[in-house]
Amino acid sequence: MKLARLLFAAALVAFSSLAGAQGFDHSHAAWNALMAKHVKTFANGNASAVDYAAIKAEHAALKGYLGTLTAVSEADYGKWSRPQRLAFLINAYNAYTVELILTKYPELESIKDLGSVFSSPWKKKFFSLLGQERSLDDIEHGMIRAPGAFDDPRIHVGVVCASIGCPMLRPEAFTPEKLDAQLDDGMKRFLTDGTRNRFDAASGRLQISKIFDWYGKDFEKGHKGYDSLKTTFARHAAQLAATPEAQAKVRSGDYKLEFLDYDWKLNDSRRRGG
Repeated sequence: MKLARLLFAAALVAFSSLAGAQGFDHSHAAWNALMAKHVKTFANGNASAVDYAAIKAEHAALKGYLGTLTAVSEADYGKWSRPQRLAFLINAYNAYTVELILTKYPELESIKDLGSVFSSPWKKKFFSLLGQERSLDDIEHGMIRAPGAFDDPRIHVGVVCASIGCPMLRPEAFTPEKLDAQLDDGMKRFLTDGTRNRFDAASGRLQISKIFDWYGKDFEKGHKGYDSLKTTFARHAAQLAATPEAQAKVRSGDYKLEFLDYDWKLNDSRRRGG
């Protein structure tokens, strides 16, 4: 009888653990609904802005989604597939970034206004994830970019720091089934946007986002064929340059590389004509 009770208890624990692992909504439907309503795309779909005022009016919906993220245990997270984990972390980073902006919106011009000379907004521990108090840096650098965790340079077009200089925030959630295609699409859209990445044929300069300067090492890991900045730009020559001749120069590395200044102004649709 005692053995039967022990077996039943063990089975109940196993079932509860499985239910927890499977119970999370990996479609991120709540976040997807907010993004679909309140992210406005422009520049042929290669840039976007966020209607923070509208999201603030639906703050309860955002809070509800964040609550589902907080409820995930480290044990459950560990049972998920790699795409499930990475989609979870990218969406969490973006959602908590919006939450951080709303703590002072509309009285801010940039996410940097939420920090100071002595404190970075990205280092603020203002939420709980996988059972620990976390900051945005904890998600990006401690979890996503941790050596051996994902090693995917394309994450830099997924995580968005609420700034005009960032790659566009997609008007949809990242999901495990579409993750690879979404990251590929994000790379193409970011490198197509001539305000942030472009080849100037007249001067022979390849003018590129500062992101590739800050995180150039991430593009040397060989994941998905990204083994250097040179091969990354060659791969996307059609997005960076307008003519076949200019594209050939990008592919061959015949350019002077120049990193553009980063625009830290808030990616707010109301300030960008949205």
